[in-house]
Amino acid sequence: MNSRTKILHATRWTGGITLLAGIMIFLYGIFSHIMPATGIGIGTIVGAIMSFLIGMFFIATEEMVENTEKGIEITPIKPRNGLYLVKR
Repeated sequence: MNSRTKILHATRWTGGITLLAGIMIFLYGIFSHIMPATGIGIGTIVGAIMSFLIGMFFIATEEMVENTEKGIEITPIKPRNGLYLVKR
């Protein structure tokens, strides 16, 4: 198992457990008519979704960094008409 798979599993489990807890808190707040619990439940649900998306972004970023070309030096060319051209 590579590191991306491990991060994916950890993100999925963390997001899933937090989402389940948020849904339970939200439903408890709705059915018991406790408004602060309802807000905490909504916040927990949004937090679970955001942590999952951050984990997915981290995995995608790691893969993009791994797959990019490395070691290419970019040298600027003389400016023409005030524009800088870049030669690869």
